[in-house]
Amino acid sequence: MEIEKIQVDKDTLIGELMEIDITTAPILMSIGMHCIGCPSSQMETLEEAAWVHGIDADELVNEINAHLLRRYEEKVAAAKEAEGKTE
Repeated sequence: MEIEKIQVDKDTLIGELMEIDITTAPILMSIGMHCIGCPSSQMETLEEAAWVHGIDADELVNEINAHLLRRYEEKVAAAKEAEGKTE
């Protein structure tokens, strides 16, 4: 199983982000974006969401990417552990 390392940018749509990793939702909720499931928010970019909620877009993207990196590292570690158990 290949695990993909993913990063987002300011142009990433909220809908895309939710498809990439739903566990990023609490980050968006913490900036006051409580309607991440609303149809209109799905077509909003991270930059637009940051602007609407008075957050620096670069800081938001950095926080999300740090979260995605942690999740990637967790998945890699779990895969290595699983491989060790099957050998």
